[in-house]
Amino acid sequence: MPETESVTEIMAMLALQLGIILFAVRFFGRMVKRVGIPQVLGELLAGVVIGPYALGGLHFPGFPQGVFPLGAGTLAVSTELYAFASIASIILLFASGLETDIGLFLRYSLAGGVIGIGGVIFSFAFGDLVGVFFIPGSTFMSPQNLFLGILCTATSVGITARILSDQKKMDSPEGVTILAAAVFDDVLGIIALAVVLGVVAVITGHGVAGADSLNGLLILAIAGKAFGIWLGFTALGLVFSKHIANFLKIFKHSYDFSILALGIALLLAGVFEKQGLAMIIGAYIAGLSLSKTEIAPVIQERIHGLYEFFVPVFFAVMGMMVNVKEIMAPPVLIFGALYTVAAILSKVIGCGGPALLLGFNGRGALRIGTGMVPRGEVALIIAGIGLASGILDQKIFGVVILMTLVTTLAAPPLLSATLRIPGTGTRKPVKGDESASTTWEFISDEIADLVVDTLLKDLKNEGFYVQMLNIDEGLSQARKDDISLSITEEESNVTIETARTDMPFVKTAVYEVILRLNDSIQKLKDSSDPRQMKKGLLDKDGRTSADLLSLVTPQCVSLDLKGETKDAIIAELVEILSVQNKLLNKEAALIDVLDREKTMSTGMQHGIALPHAKTSGVSDLAVAVGIKKEGIDFESADGEKSRVFILLLSPRKTSGPHIQFLAAIGTVLKDDDVRKALIEAQSKEKVVSLLQKGKAG
Repeated sequence: MPETESVTEIMAMLALQLGIILFAVRFFGRMVKRVGIPQVLGELLAGVVIGPYALGGLHFPGFPQGVFPLGAGTLAVSTELYAFASIASIILLFASGLETDIGLFLRYSLAGGVIGIGGVIFSFAFGDLVGVFFIPGSTFMSPQNLFLGILCTATSVGITARILSDQKKMDSPEGVTILAAAVFDDVLGIIALAVVLGVVAVITGHGVAGADSLNGLLILAIAGKAFGIWLGFTALGLVFSKHIANFLKIFKHSYDFSILALGIALLLAGVFEKQGLAMIIGAYIAGLSLSKTEIAPVIQERIHGLYEFFVPVFFAVMGMMVNVKEIMAPPVLIFGALYTVAAILSKVIGCGGPALLLGFNGRGALRIGTGMVPRGEVALIIAGIGLASGILDQKIFGVVILMTLVTTLAAPPLLSATLRIPGTGTRKPVKGDESASTTWEFISDEIADLVVDTLLKDLKNEGFYVQMLNIDEGLSQARKDDISLSITEEESNVTIETARTDMPFVKTAVYEVILRLNDSIQKLKDSSDPRQMKKGLLDKDGRTSADLLSLVTPQCVSLDLKGETKDAIIAELVEILSVQNKLLNKEAALIDVLDREKTMSTGMQHGIALPHAKTSGVSDLAVAVGIKKEGIDFESADGEKSRVFILLLSPRKTSGPHIQFLAAIGTVLKDDDVRKALIEAQSKEKVVSLLQKGKAG
């Protein structure tokens, strides 16, 4: 930005840019997610589209250099915007450290370690050698080639976990090995980054000839220093993790100690940057240190809002640094294509090769290799570090982006194809080859959530290592010795996959959970009476909201309902919404409302009934109003016939003011004059006016 700009102008520009980014990442993220592409790629694409090399560089009145003008130096964005991206990378790696199961890392050290090391070594070598081939005058130890090597090592296992779950292969020898190796991959990748940064610092510090002056002993010394710093801080963090957690808990409130935990990540990030290592390494160690403490899940939950705000901004900023014209040049596309092929082959060979030595056959080795193919967030963070430091140029950065996109998109079909190859993946039958799955169907999503949460706690108490592989999609895994459970929650169904010999244990565990929850629910019923509570729900002094009541429209009002039973009235109200195209699925909406009525009638007092449900049958809140002057028996709280009926439907998986609307409309209907005027209303518009104004006359 021009030097004449004041601080106020710079901050105003930053606020404007952040606002645009937030809308762009949400829009593009939702679009790609609908077609089955990971949301992160949509956020990356959003940055490319609105960045300085595309729409962001167009001139507008008041923006002579564009809304996202090119930044100074090697950065394509402003220093202020890049600072936000740097904070986001710290939050992302801190969260990754919290999610890393250090116990799993240590316990499954043989197969996971060998395969993880193989993948890292081959990926680094392949990536570096591609750079040697394409970059004139460069050597294996050239900084940009070292970065290309380290960028090739990262693995994003979330996509693989989803495919393994869909194919019922999560507990297979290949599935368990992939997930264990992925834990090693994360840790080894961070160590390798520390070493590479140390080597690069020496090379760049000695000028162009720095690479030539390096010898084996010097490289070992540099690697030893980087590894020593990493190992020292990690060991201290793990040894004193409980003391750190106890110190944080002094601040009592969970929000306080969660924010201070993030503060520790920021402190370590700064220390590591000062030592010539990347900030993300310090952030990862902070998360890893706290990962086995009891406050880890609380911290994850409390910083989730910050994560959802900052991390998409990071991916958008990475996208903004992509110069589309540069990467569309034939030489860059060829470079990118070869680098991508090398990235895929290096994982297939580097991870699949060692698998052959660990009892897997060709099929199993191929499945493990393809399962480790997708690259992810860490690769983008490292690429951003390389670009910001001037080690990578726009062309090489574009090559890395292409590789990340292609490997993420190519991994699902590649892995699915290998899983469809008939036959087991091991040379000899092993425990877990013959898997079984059982599905429990519950009456609602809420009960399924409660069962899964309780089961996971019980498994942890049994000594299992529990991993939440994909919280949004209800996917988790629990492991102990050679027992592996894959737990998938889809709406109200819970499916657990494991070896056939372990299924009796699973059924017993679920039985005990359901038995205990039944007992708790019975005690809840004995200690409270919902029927008595219902009588006090309507309150004339309650809060109303014009926005909420605006959901009532004349098109969805009936002045003369025909139904003579509760079910008939509800069906009639649902039909009103269906005619007005308010429903996605009429049958699903009707079933969900009737199921809610079976729990307890929504007939209130004073002739009011408020049938409602959360359902997959709608995409937005929908309201229908009906009047039946003579009334019907709706099993109301006071025994009177119900005459005013208001149906509310809300989407099952989307947050919305469901309860707030019921409370607001109940407050309006508590007024005797409003109820009488509604029953006598001669037009639909009058009904809407009465409900929205909250008073008669």
